[in-house]
Amino acid sequence: MSPAAAKASQSELKVSTSPRPGSRMAVEIGVPAGLTQTSHEQAVEKLSRTIKLPGFRKGKVPRAVLVQQIGAARIRATALEELVDSVFRNALKQAEIPAIGQPSVDGGFEALLERFEPGKELSLTLEMDVEPTPSLKSTKGLKAEAEAVSFDAARVDELIEQSRRQLATLVPVEKRAAESGDVAVINFSGTYVDNGEAISGGSADAMEVELEDGRMIPGFVEGILGMKPGDSKTVACQFPEEYPQEDAAGRKASFEITLTELKTRELPALDDAFAQQASDKQTLAELRADLEERLKDDAERRNESNRHDALLAALVEQLEVELPETLVQEEIISLLEQTAGQLAQQGMDVKKLFTPQLIQSLRETSRPEAEERLKRSLALKALATAEKIEVAADEIEAKVKELSRGFSDNSRIDPARLRQAVQEDLMREKLMGWLESNSTITEKAPETEGDKPKKAAAKKSTAKKAKAEADAEPAAEA
Repeated sequence: MSPAAAKASQSELKVSTSPRPGSRMAVEIGVPAGLTQTSHEQAVEKLSRTIKLPGFRKGKVPRAVLVQQIGAARIRATALEELVDSVFRNALKQAEIPAIGQPSVDGGFEALLERFEPGKELSLTLEMDVEPTPSLKSTKGLKAEAEAVSFDAARVDELIEQSRRQLATLVPVEKRAAESGDVAVINFSGTYVDNGEAISGGSADAMEVELEDGRMIPGFVEGILGMKPGDSKTVACQFPEEYPQEDAAGRKASFEITLTELKTRELPALDDAFAQQASDKQTLAELRADLEERLKDDAERRNESNRHDALLAALVEQLEVELPETLVQEEIISLLEQTAGQLAQQGMDVKKLFTPQLIQSLRETSRPEAEERLKRSLALKALATAEKIEVAADEIEAKVKELSRGFSDNSRIDPARLRQAVQEDLMREKLMGWLESNSTITEKAPETEGDKPKKAAAKKSTAKKAKAEADAEPAAEA
């Protein structure tokens, strides 16, 4: 805002507001003639300081020459831009409007410019998003269903067997056919059945394939089973309908496969020596006890997560709010930034991966997830307000001190950001605890295997979508 505009009294503006759908507000502003004239004079002064003309010193160009050189329209446009910005800021303070994002001129800037005459009163209407005012139809007595997660003792044996497989020695097999669990070394090349074209990325030499379900596309591993080293055969397969690469999804394929070598795993003995090799435990009994404790802890964490998800879903059903587009877009950007961070941690080149096309696609597909996250946040905010739930300052300070003791270099920690994060975490804990105490949660049966793929597809995270959409080449791997 320019100095002269800053001196303009807010009371000189006539401001009225009216709500608009989508958590937006229309602000009607009456600008007195004196301000329109002042804004025009300031625009002339500003442009005279920046323009360079032969024969004149910078800032000393006569007004008539300036107008002739750059045109009256440009001066008026510059004046109006400055005026709209200054009166917008003053109107927000005067009417105490909780605006977010940037305003838009009702009818467009060009139409307003046609009506703008320096020295005459100007009326304009600005539209903007405003902070939403969430409310809850009900806070107590909510009913939620959460899937229970039980500790499965069989998982201890499964994890031990996985470790044995990882520590196994691969030894050649010569006198028998390939069996499930073997490792096959193959040469293969694939073509599409419908047009005979070679599959891009669908061929390789000396590739090791673990003969297990789900390792490759349907039909591939099954075709290798029963082959012996030196055998060749044609295997019919079909890419899954949900295959990441659209060109291959759902298409039938034919693979020429030669089994060049067959290996099997020799597993280490299940004894204390194995426990020491597989972990920091000294005995197999200690390893089993440690795995059992970890699995029980994991089951409890998943139970808590399921309960909280169910409670939040029930709370959101009680939410009454209009989501402003500004907050939705901010949440989408937050999701994309989190996705980029996750993929970078996996060693992927994010700059290369996130093409403009992929970013646009992710902005569209991640919108439902962003809106759901925003609704949950606003529902918790409304709950805190309705039930007057707060976090005491001494609780925050105690937690900050506790966390600070665990940092090796406190000089690299932003105290304000740490305190804010601690406050948010403690508030969420209190809110979720309150919900659990004032709601009814019932257990529901675990989902069947048939239901899981549908739910997984519906709730696929933005990170998984990014990775799936960025898979460059179709191949035989599932």
